Amino acid sequence: MGELLRARIGWADLPGHVRSAVQDVLGDRVVEAVSQPGGFSPGTADRVRTADGRRAFVKAVSRARNAHSVALHRAEGAVAAALPPSAPTPRLLGRHDDGEWVALVFADVEGRHPATPWRADELTAVLDTLAAMAAALTPDPVRHAPTAVERLTYDFTGWDRIAADPPADLDPWARAHLDDLRASAARGLAALDGDTLCHIDLRADNLLVDRAGGVTVVDWPHACRGPAWLDTALLLVNVELHGGHDTEALLRRLPLTAAVDPAALTGVYAGLAGFFTDGARQPPPPGIPTVRAFQQAQADALLPWVRRRLRSGRI
Repeated sequence: MGELLRARIGWADLPGHVRSAVQDVLGDRVVEAVSQPGGFSPGTADRVRTADGRRAFVKAVSRARNAHSVALHRAEGAVAAALPPSAPTPRLLGRHDDGEWVALVFADVEGRHPATPWRADELTAVLDTLAAMAAALTPDPVRHAPTAVERLTYDFTGWDRIAADPPADLDPWARAHLDDLRASAARGLAALDGDTLCHIDLRADNLLVDRAGGVTVVDWPHACRGPAWLDTALLLVNVELHGGHDTEALLRRLPLTAAVDPAALTGVYAGLAGFFTDGARQPPPPGIPTVRAFQQAQADALLPWVRRRLRSGRI
């Protein structure tokens, strides 16, 4: 998966008024906070315990740390507040927003991220959960969510930006097939109509597996309305990145993706490959120094897959 953010602020770094607001949500003072690994936010990500033994998960960030992360926290709070109890997601207990700091307080989930490279049993559990989640979130319960086309148009036009200003180290095959990649990504974008609330940022560090094998899907700031198969298709990018599984066989076998037009799937992967290739060459955003390397790793995993699909006629 590449190196995720390792240095982040913690509970003790939050201003007193933010800590107080979180404790008001919990109805008790926090006596223990343990920072959690993974993810790219420069803010806090702490599992906390109150004096009376209640546990919760708190994430908070300020505009000074990263203004975009503040916007993402606000978006996630709005989505989490509207998710139904049937969805395999953590329950939002409350939120704080003072204009500078945004904090979200969730019910604690006992679990860990799936192992990578992916274990077969955990991958099966996650894929089963995504199928159930798609059913629970159709029709889309978050009516203010943007469509997948609205959310992903910029991302899926990455090859356009690369064609206008190709980097010197661009993959030779990609350089020779920019028109094909642009056309494929456009087909993928056009296929994203649907009425399912989609997470669209599915990877191992946005999933928790408990001791019984149950799966919880966390971190919903990018949620949008799209086809029921989209999250399953996107998870397989993370599987392809880490290796060890036949992602083509999974696409053909899984109920949500088996009947999808192969050209649509190729287009989605081409669009993502363009987004990651274009993003990886940009300066790192404030407070998030490792995200560009992670984007490059995903581009490096996706582009050969897209090339194979285009050559095999899955266009």
